[in-house]
Amino acid sequence: MTKKRILSGMRPTGKLHLGNLYGALKNWVDLQNRGDYDCYYFVADWHALTSDYGDTEEIQAYRFDMVIDWLSAGLDPEKSTFFVQSSIKEHAELFLLLGMITPLAWLERNPTYKEMKAELAGKDLSTFGFLGYPVLQAADIIMYKAHGVPVGVDQLPHVELTREIARRFNFLYKDIFPIPEPLLTDFPKLLGIDGRKMSKSYENSIYISDQGDILAKKVAAMFTDPQRMRKKDSGRPELCNVFTFHQIYSLFQEADRIADACRKAEIGCTDCKKQLADRIAAAMKPIHDRRDYYLQHQDEVREIINSGNARATRIAKLTMEEVREAIRI
Repeated sequence: MTKKRILSGMRPTGKLHLGNLYGALKNWVDLQNRGDYDCYYFVADWHALTSDYGDTEEIQAYRFDMVIDWLSAGLDPEKSTFFVQSSIKEHAELFLLLGMITPLAWLERNPTYKEMKAELAGKDLSTFGFLGYPVLQAADIIMYKAHGVPVGVDQLPHVELTREIARRFNFLYKDIFPIPEPLLTDFPKLLGIDGRKMSKSYENSIYISDQGDILAKKVAAMFTDPQRMRKKDSGRPELCNVFTFHQIYSLFQEADRIADACRKAEIGCTDCKKQLADRIAAAMKPIHDRRDYYLQHQDEVREIINSGNARATRIAKLTMEEVREAIRI
């Protein structure tokens, strides 16, 4: 029985952080290891241009480092296909054709469009590329006839728009594309060390690559319960970002013990953070070990990317032959 194909991607706009690891990568690894999906994961470097078109100097370095982080997290090139979006030129052709049939109103009502404009207020986002990025995203997904797209709840509007575009193409021309289903990911929301969303823009991230003193210093700087001013004050772990991390990195019974000690003022924030730093370091050691290996074997990483690009290109060429025949162009 043929496996159903799933597809997802990430924009190479900076180093990957623990929010990326738990928000996406661990789910990608789980889906890959289930064995019942044909997994395609891509570096969305054209998508990076939608908000960072004026600063492209680091994109090549970021996309290579991103693949190293994927491999470090446990993605296996024998089980999954990795590729770089800009290396598959057919994406641009399908983007163009889908742009011809996508109503402008669909793009303007996209809730993520308004949210990102507010979040990235310091950047000029008044471009066709930024408004039209959901069309490129649709091209990325349906190019591989993906049946599923692993996403969080906040990304559901993206998948729904892709579904609408695929339906419109099938209605206008020929029933070529499966209508992709969102594969919802239930993941913990990890905030940055300052309590805001973990983001490169805020310079508040704990990166996958952070080790040793760098990791320890970042954990030590994390915001805690704002009303707990002294060690003798009782804490509220349910409102403390440090405890959110403990729930992930500490054993279940240990996390309960820490919460109880916090409420009873039996543990101070400094000791709590030191314990957390140790737990994160221990949990991340296998990832860091793999990362060190791939940093020392970069030719192997390049071969993995080239092989994935070749595999993706073969599928994309076949899809575009069908699309051109359907449109009669």
